[in-house]
Amino acid sequence: MSDLPAGVRAMADRGPQWARWVDALPRLTRDVVAQWQLRPDGFATHGYCALVLPVRTADGTAAILKLGFPDDESEHEHLALRRWGGEGAVRLLSADPHRRAILLERLGEDLTTVDDVKACRIVADLYRHLHVPALPQLRPLTFYLDRWTADLAQLPRGAPIPHRLVQQALSQCADLTADAAATARVLHCDLHYANVLAGRRRPWLVIDPKPVNGDPHYEVGPMLWNRFDELAGDVRLRVRRRFYTLIDAAGFDEDRARAWVVVRAVLNAMWAIQDSGAQQPGWLTRCIAVAKAVQD
Repeated sequence: MSDLPAGVRAMADRGPQWARWVDALPRLTRDVVAQWQLRPDGFATHGYCALVLPVRTADGTAAILKLGFPDDESEHEHLALRRWGGEGAVRLLSADPHRRAILLERLGEDLTTVDDVKACRIVADLYRHLHVPALPQLRPLTFYLDRWTADLAQLPRGAPIPHRLVQQALSQCADLTADAAATARVLHCDLHYANVLAGRRRPWLVIDPKPVNGDPHYEVGPMLWNRFDELAGDVRLRVRRRFYTLIDAAGFDEDRARAWVVVRAVLNAMWAIQDSGAQQPGWLTRCIAVAKAVQD
């Protein structure tokens, strides 16, 4: 492949490591296609950190070749997919973890066009397939939380996040990670509408896990702050409708799920400030609105 999508080429601007990865992608793609006896079967696309190429296998099976940026979040994607074995998740056909190459069954459209409340029920049903007992190879969620909360504690009091929410998130995170449940199950970690696709052998299957061992209640947040524009008019009511749909269908503990939503929303707000070097009012407003909406 000599012609990368413009969005992939633009990833080179993120820094030297990204630039080296983008520069190596054409040859890497050709090598993996040849090694796995694949035939390109459509135009390449991309996510935030991966090239995605529709292909056909040697026997004509429609598949997807995914070549990911070598970050630690996606390092064990293949392990989670293999453990799930196609139950609730896209089926893994081949993997070369050293080159961050995985071959996946090809799926259809995502959940973004499905009514949000119905989509919440669908995702809650998928949780029971995904939240299997912890895998020893995966990092614990606390590995990341220790670092993230240290950064959160260093936020100046004048940061554009209500100080009471920052303090609440720090306190709740400490409580949530104090017991064995904090690392007991395999988590997807980025489970939202665009990461659930229609399948033939199952109605809906998840893609793109960033797997860790953690608390299943941690999964709820992304379903609340994605498709946020649809909540206009009464954000609090509509966020809470999604929240209660998810926890009721999944059988989750309300207080524990609520606390994780607050923690994740406040961390998102912090990253928005850090990543931009300046305020991002729209995203900050969204994060704060979600954190407030799930609380009485």
